[in-house]
Amino acid sequence: MDLRQLPALNALKAFEAAARHESFSRAADELFVTHGAVSHQIRALEAELGVALFARDGKRVRVTDTGRRYAGQVRDALNQLAHATQEIRAGDRDRRLVVSMLSSFAARWVTPRIGRFIEAHPQWDVELQSTNSLTDFALDDVDVAIRFGYGHYPGLHAELLLDEIFFPACSPDFNGGRLPTDPRELAKLPLLRSDDELWRPWFDAAGLQDMPEPKRGVLYQDSSNLLQAAMDGQGIALVRRSLATHEITLGRLVRLFKDIDGPSPWRYYFICPPQRMQTERVRAFRDWVFDEVARFRRLYEDACEAGPLMTAAAAAQRARMGDVP
Repeated sequence: MDLRQLPALNALKAFEAAARHESFSRAADELFVTHGAVSHQIRALEAELGVALFARDGKRVRVTDTGRRYAGQVRDALNQLAHATQEIRAGDRDRRLVVSMLSSFAARWVTPRIGRFIEAHPQWDVELQSTNSLTDFALDDVDVAIRFGYGHYPGLHAELLLDEIFFPACSPDFNGGRLPTDPRELAKLPLLRSDDELWRPWFDAAGLQDMPEPKRGVLYQDSSNLLQAAMDGQGIALVRRSLATHEITLGRLVRLFKDIDGPSPWRYYFICPPQRMQTERVRAFRDWVFDEVARFRRLYEDACEAGPLMTAAAAAQRARMGDVP
């Protein structure tokens, strides 16, 4: 058999779904593609085979007799392929720990720390999935998710992991090192903007009810880019404690107005299906991440009290010791 003569797999999947539903639109919904993509795949398949698989009547389609026979054979072949693939994946699934989280939290909080978990548990392969989409545990191959939300996750094991606050931060070299000491000074300084971190709640907490939300300047839609702009001295950013503490600890950022916290309606939650909590790898990750949160709180408090010069010196000492904050 010359496998090079087989049609493309995506075309076969589109055809099987369309034949089963007798609808290109329903096939498109199932495969998460457009109606046009399904139509194009099937027309290409018909041209390659030299037969009509569907009879078209305006917007309606009907599987031909030839198409129906072929669909049954294709379905059997795809099921065999899916079963074989599932068996292979199941063989090493117990060695994999798959964790889903927001991209910003993965980059700024988990990545600097995950090495400690891997070193303590070399028997598991850790897979970090960075996504801003909610995890569907019924469909996604995920063990654990860390989500930034209100805490309403029906049917799932959910634990509060970390409260969040917002506060202004900037580079220690911003404005030639002349950092503001009174919140009212912010009216004359460049404030960095973000879709997620709005200044209004912090202004209210600081008693600045008359100060408007910044309307000019670059609008950052990614929290990591916002932090980088602040570290580069482009202005003052309103940052999340969870994302900025690492940079504060290293002396790259300075928290301003330490007594004024901006409230956050969202918090970080550790969530997973209840049955996953029975697995050793998930329990180990849960214990580790809560220990890291406790350590994180101590580092944050020490960094904010020490100031940029002391935190930079402490960071240099940790680097010599091979430690990560």
